[in-house]
Amino acid sequence: MTVLRGRLVTPSHDGPAEVRVEDDRIAAITPLEDGAALDVILPGLVDIHCHGGGGASFTSGSVDEARTAALHHLRHGTTALLGSLVTDAPDRMLSGVELLADLVDEGLLAGIHLEGPFLSAERCGAQDPRHLLAPDATLAARLLDAGRGHIRVVTIAAELQGATELAAQVAAAGAVAALGHTAAPFATARTFLAEPATALVTHLFNGMPGLHHREPGPVGASLAAARAGEAVVELIADGVHLADETVTTLFGLLGADAIALVTDAMAAAGMPDGRYRLGPQEVVVAAGVATLARNGSLAGGTTRLADVVRRLVTLGLAPTDVVRAATSSPARAAGLAAPGLQVGERADLVVAGHDLRPRRVMKGGNWVD
Repeated sequence: MTVLRGRLVTPSHDGPAEVRVEDDRIAAITPLEDGAALDVILPGLVDIHCHGGGGASFTSGSVDEARTAALHHLRHGTTALLGSLVTDAPDRMLSGVELLADLVDEGLLAGIHLEGPFLSAERCGAQDPRHLLAPDATLAARLLDAGRGHIRVVTIAAELQGATELAAQVAAAGAVAALGHTAAPFATARTFLAEPATALVTHLFNGMPGLHHREPGPVGASLAAARAGEAVVELIADGVHLADETVTTLFGLLGADAIALVTDAMAAAGMPDGRYRLGPQEVVVAAGVATLARNGSLAGGTTRLADVVRRLVTLGLAPTDVVRAATSSPARAAGLAAPGLQVGERADLVVAGHDLRPRRVMKGGNWVD
């Protein structure tokens, strides 16, 4: 048995408690009178949009790199992670899916996210435009089959011909279609999000035209769907992709249940400035900001999810709301088990200091090295 005492912060609770772990489960939680001098105990974090970290990438085609990237985020508090692939040549995407599916079988990843290739050339961002494709049922079937049931999210541009049919195909395979990298008009995006197959928006505001009072576009449609409880919106709340004021405003407007905090991290997460790769493209990182070498477009994040949680709590958001948006909301949106540090659940947790920097991470009742 492992016994932990500290300030327990979950999606629904914030207060001192004793947490008992037996084998791989939370066996008991007992309130304490005072936990002011103790560490903070959080549920294991859930990142459903991540391309790499620790100098390694999920997009390189190397199993050793993919394992290094997954372990980097695990050691920093993310106990459930989707490995994200960017748009690339079909054969390389297929081999990438097969590689990541093996890591899901090992228990190192929770699933796979396909960010492409069925995206808008107009709003491709850091996606390689040479490999973007219109929705293709045959290629989609090959990718889904290669994933062996481990593909959890597929990002699709709603305005592409065949997008609705592709979303239904993705849903039939047990995955979630996400709206993203899109220039769809409001009505098109709203209809797409209203489909039962669609419940997620890939990094809201990024990879889409901005909200305009006469052309609300995909941002307006996403906000309307999230407010109606029909979709969860991803936010890259790293201070680079979105203004802090935008993030805090959205928490107030939508609530934490409609928000999934993600990193969109690439290989440079947790690493010094320098040159890295994101799939087939070169990325330059300066002052912690990753941009494509060829055109200066933002090219993913350089933070871990625990860094995002710490940042938002520092901004004054309620810790329970931030934890909900970094655990149960993204898990629910991607069809994963929603962690909440409840009795009977698997013991995935983070022990952090008062500054919310992770000190120890437990996954399935075992401490991570």
